Amino acid sequence: MSRYLIARLPTRIVVPSGYLVAVFGQFGIAAHSIPNFVPIEQLSFRPREPLTPAFLSNRNLESLYNVGCILRAFQLIQSEFPEARLTIVGDGAQRSELENLCSEMRLSRVEFVGRVPSERMPDYYRNSDVYLNSPNIDNMPTSIIEAFACGLPVVTTNAGGIPYIVDQGRTGLMVGMNDHAGLAGAAISLLKEPATALRMARAARAECEDKYVWPRVRAAWERCYRQLSMRTVR
Repeated sequence: MSRYLIARLPTRIVVPSGYLVAVFGQFGIAAHSIPNFVPIEQLSFRPREPLTPAFLSNRNLESLYNVGCILRAFQLIQSEFPEARLTIVGDGAQRSELENLCSEMRLSRVEFVGRVPSERMPDYYRNSDVYLNSPNIDNMPTSIIEAFACGLPVVTTNAGGIPYIVDQGRTGLMVGMNDHAGLAGAAISLLKEPATALRMARAARAECEDKYVWPRVRAAWERCYRQLSMRTVR
């Protein structure tokens, strides 16, 4: 049986992002989006006043997440802000390669902390001021929503489904994939315009409270199940 036919068999296909709705739509298959949620009660919002050059990356160290792009961007950032620091959370097949790249570029104040249990991640968000993200392939990275919740302004590439959750200039800044200079430039612009960074962070937190908290997501699932049950009864 064709995999496309199998995908048409369910009564309703529910996916976590508008991006995947569009992907299914390319094959003529209707899908409905209900987003993932974040435990916002564990992620307290902190206004970054002052905004310091304390950067965080929280992705696995695999090629699709292109953390090397962040290191190249950080080199440009650190040339203008020598006190800048970068914390890299996550592990993966590219760790040694990325550590070597860091040494080759003679970067300072870069820390690879490895995998971190989810219950400890709020500490890393709390101790950072700007979130950097540079994947080439992505769907709906929960780490961006967690950064939203904690008040970190987000600077990211526009891979995959990221434009569905980051509103350019309002809740974050996006640049093209593999554009380390653009990533650095966007981050530097926030450091030079902290009021803009704070405005975006507040808008992002509001977006998080409106879309990505459990009561909202639960209500969406309840509506979905009610609609399906009514269809079954008929």
